[in-house]
Amino acid sequence: MGPVRFEAITWERLGDLLAERLLDLAPGDGGTRPRVAVDGAPAARPGELAVRVRDALRTRGRPALVVSTEDFLRPASLRFEYGHQDVDAYYDGWFDTGALWREVFGPLEQGGDGRVLPDLWDPVADRATRSPYVHLPPGGVLLLHGPLLLRHWFPFDLTVHVSLSEGALRRRTRETEHWMLPAFERYAAETDPAGTADVLVRADDPRHPAWSGGR
Repeated sequence: MGPVRFEAITWERLGDLLAERLLDLAPGDGGTRPRVAVDGAPAARPGELAVRVRDALRTRGRPALVVSTEDFLRPASLRFEYGHQDVDAYYDGWFDTGALWREVFGPLEQGGDGRVLPDLWDPVADRATRSPYVHLPPGGVLLLHGPLLLRHWFPFDLTVHVSLSEGALRRRTRETEHWMLPAFERYAAETDPAGTADVLVRADDPRHPAWSGGR
């Protein structure tokens, strides 16, 4: 594959273009609600893009729900079993992928009732959030955002990766979280999100993003 060609864009315009693409997206696997990954390290702020896309979809009459993997963390006793800065634990064990399958993706499969749990765990209080379920009607769009998303084999209909160069990732990651950086290096090497995502967004300069529409 040749070099990726990027086009300068604004975040607002990017949200509009992705929303337009999603209006015509036919969900796979027999589902009736498109499922979208907005993948990126916390420093890349993938959640902000997910919210922009949600808002752009709503102005076009399409319901959408934003869900963060940060709201589906495992309890502290499991996350910190090997210490507070264990890279392997972060990579393999911080996020409750089983709950995401059960509470988010399962209800959106064909025959599912569309009742999605928007969040599961409050990491500050270290207890369940007990939030009520949210109904996503047929045709509604799920926008799941967070880090390391593309390694879990979730059934996405569109994948977006918000990328940062190694230098930008280090600069924009809080110093107290620099211990996580090897996990993102491993993710890039093992999963190649920049090469496999349907849409690639380059966000080294948060004021001036660029994108490649991909496949």
